Amino acid sequence: MSTLLASAADAGSTSLDFSLAQEMTVIGLCALTAFIAHMALAVFNDGVRPFLLDFIQGRTTRSATAAVSFGLSAGFIFGLGAPMALSTGVLNPWLLFLPTDVLGILSPKRWLAPLLGGAWGAVVVFGLGGANDLAHDLPVDFLTALQQMSTPILFLFTLFPMLAITKQFGRLRGGIAGVVELVLVVFTMKMWPDVFPGAIAMAVGVLMLIGFATTKDLGQRRQQRAEAAKAAVGGGGSAGGDSTGAPAGTGAATEPEDPTASLFSASAARMRRYLPLYMVLGAGVCLLAQMHVFGGGEATSFLIAKGDYSGAAQVDFYRVFGFIPLIATTALASGAYAIAGFTLVYPIGYLLPNPWLALIVGALVFAVEVLALSYLGRLLGKLPSVRDSSEHLRNAISESLWLAILFGSLMAANAMGGGLGILIVGGLYLLNEAMGRIVVRMAAAPAAVIVGGVLLNILYWLDLFTPVKG
Repeated sequence: MSTLLASAADAGSTSLDFSLAQEMTVIGLCALTAFIAHMALAVFNDGVRPFLLDFIQGRTTRSATAAVSFGLSAGFIFGLGAPMALSTGVLNPWLLFLPTDVLGILSPKRWLAPLLGGAWGAVVVFGLGGANDLAHDLPVDFLTALQQMSTPILFLFTLFPMLAITKQFGRLRGGIAGVVELVLVVFTMKMWPDVFPGAIAMAVGVLMLIGFATTKDLGQRRQQRAEAAKAAVGGGGSAGGDSTGAPAGTGAATEPEDPTASLFSASAARMRRYLPLYMVLGAGVCLLAQMHVFGGGEATSFLIAKGDYSGAAQVDFYRVFGFIPLIATTALASGAYAIAGFTLVYPIGYLLPNPWLALIVGALVFAVEVLALSYLGRLLGKLPSVRDSSEHLRNAISESLWLAILFGSLMAANAMGGGLGILIVGGLYLLNEAMGRIVVRMAAAPAAVIVGGVLLNILYWLDLFTPVKG
C-alpha cells in the first residue's frame, strides 16, 4: 500500500511531453469535437445539452448558446481541468472538450470550427509542457503541492456508493454499505497491497445500489399488476362497458399518448442519420484513452499517472452507472449526444493493447450506444428507482469529490506555505463562497491553490516569505 501511495504522490513529476502520434491525436480529436459541437450533434457539458434543442430549432442564436456554454464551462476549464493536467501530467476532458464545446458553438462557419478546435489542441500539447516546467522551477512549486490531492481523492471517492444508498434507501442500508466498503478496503490493503484498495469496495457498493433499486422497481411492478388484475375482476360485471363506465369499443382503455414520444423519436432519428460521424468520434476518444495520456475523471487522472490502468478502468466504469440515464434522456430530449458517449470508451480504451483495436472498438461502442438510445429511454421509463439511483450516484460523486478536492487543496496549501498557505487558499475559497461562487465549487479550491502559489512566489521575491522546506 505504501508503494501505491508513493506512486500517486510522485505523479506530479510526470512530464507533459507527448509523442508525435499523441500530439496529432489530441489536435485531431479537438478539431473533430469542435466540428461536432458546431453542428449541435454533441457537446461534453451535460448542462449545455438541454439548451441545444432551442438552437437546433432556431429559437435562439449561436452566440447566445455559446455564451451559455462558456458560462457553464469556464470554471471547470481553468479551475479544474488545467490544474489537474499540470499536476498529474495527464490530460482530462474538462481541459480538452469543454473549450471545444465553446469554440465549436461560437464558430460562425462550419469550416472554421475544426480549425479553432485544432488550434486549442495545439495550445494544450505544446503549451502545457512549458507552463509545467516553469511552475516546477519556481521557489514555491505549487504544482507539486497539488499532488497532495491524490490520496483524499482516491480514498474518499470510494465512498460515493454508500452516500447514494443512504440518500435513496435510508440510513440503515447506507450504514450497512459503509461497513461493507470499509471491510473490503481494509481487506484489499492487507491481501493485495499493490491493488487500488477502493476498486472492490466501489464495485460491491454500486452493485448493492443497483440491487436495491431493481428490487424496489420489480416489487412495485408486481404490486401494480396485482392491483390491475384485482380491478379487472371487480369490474368484470359491468355490462356493455368498462369499469370507467365508457361504452365498449370506444377505446377509453387506451393509454394516453406520451407527449415526449414524438420528440424523442425525432431526436433519435437525427442522431442515427449521423451515425458514421459518431463512430469516428468514438474511435478518437477510445484511441486517446488507449494512449494513456488521458484520464476521464479526477481519481482516474492520478491512477493513470502512476500506471494503474486497470484501477483507472474500474473507477471510470463505475461512474458510467451514474451518467447513462442523464446522457440518454438529455440526448433524446435535445437531439445532441455526449462527446464521450456514456463514457464506456474510457475504461475500454485504458485496457486495450494497441491503438488499432481502440479505433475499431471505440467506433463499435458508439454505434451500439446511438442505436440503443430509444430502447434505453423506454427502459428507464419503466425503472424509476434505477433512474433515480443515477441521480443519487451523480450527486454522491460530486459530494465526495468536492470534500476530497477541498481537503487535498488545503493539504497542498500547507505543503507549499504552511499556515500562511492555508490562510490564503482557504480565504480565497471562502471568499468565493461568500461572493456567490463565481468559480464553481468543485474547481474553486484547486484554482485557489494556483492563485495562492503565485501570491506566495511574489511574497518570496519581495523577501516577505520563506518557502516551506521538504
